[in-house]
Amino acid sequence: MNRTTIVASLTAVALGATLATGAAPASAHSGRDHGHQHGHGRPATYLLQGDPVSADNPAGSKFEGIGADQRRGRFYVSEVTGGEIHRGWAGRAQTEQWLAGDGTDGRFTARGITVDAQGRVYIAGGPNGIGTGRPDLWVYDAHGKLLAALRAPGEDVFLNDVAIGPDGAAYFTNSNDPQIFRVAPGRGGWRATLWADASDRIERLPGFNLGGIVLSADRSAFVVAQGNTGKLWRFATRNGAAREVRTDGADLVDADGLVRQGSRLTVVRNFSRMIATLRLTRDGRTAVLLGQRASSADRVLTTAKVLDGRILYVDSKFDEPVASGPYQVITDPTR
Repeated sequence: MNRTTIVASLTAVALGATLATGAAPASAHSGRDHGHQHGHGRPATYLLQGDPVSADNPAGSKFEGIGADQRRGRFYVSEVTGGEIHRGWAGRAQTEQWLAGDGTDGRFTARGITVDAQGRVYIAGGPNGIGTGRPDLWVYDAHGKLLAALRAPGEDVFLNDVAIGPDGAAYFTNSNDPQIFRVAPGRGGWRATLWADASDRIERLPGFNLGGIVLSADRSAFVVAQGNTGKLWRFATRNGAAREVRTDGADLVDADGLVRQGSRLTVVRNFSRMIATLRLTRDGRTAVLLGQRASSADRVLTTAKVLDGRILYVDSKFDEPVASGPYQVITDPTR
């Protein structure tokens, strides 16, 4: 494994204009609820504000990533079509647009999100920087102040998902290559470095390679999904060394978002429309399939996070050429 510490230059980007408010969700599809209450007064679904279809926005609104701020009871959702970031609360059905997109801070699309202990929000930009020179990722404080807009090392970087490591840094997966980038503040400001390159162990194949990422229970490794092969990979936090997680051949093709709750690992298999549940060892070396269940046939769920004891799933709308509302985050993937 090659370990590189190339420092990415900080892209100087001015903080964008004041936040805009998106359009209200369009008419509901039959069978989908509108934020009904579910236990302790908390909604079973959360409504996202989408943009109306127009000449400038022919695809409607599509979503992907979600990050949870456990201490503050908040969650954040990324919009692929435009790069807006939406914010919601565990006890409220309606969310709001938190950060504008469409070029704000150089962001035209957004993917994975996570939140650290200080409430800082880390956003993966997917292909935002490929061939454009724009940032690949952003960091904001809990109040929405831009802290960093960074380019990652390399010319073909597709930052997909992000997790906080035991050292407090953020670790971003690359869907175009078997790489993980580390992002943290230093003496010279925020830096993005290539932390792990597993090209000698993980074959780069067509489609999405590394995606969802979670920390193992003993904090000794990251467990990472490779969606195009259905494999899980273990990256040691000590040195970035990669090895395949033993799953005894479990079918995990289209693995996207990962959620770990103790020894229970939930794998969201987007276009396969399945939710897999595995028992993961504390060190992340072995996972045993406990079961699979079909997710809703009229949704493509992508990433998920735990908030207030429940898993929140993002309905991406990736299956709709022209997306229409309601735009939702849901707690029951089978609805």
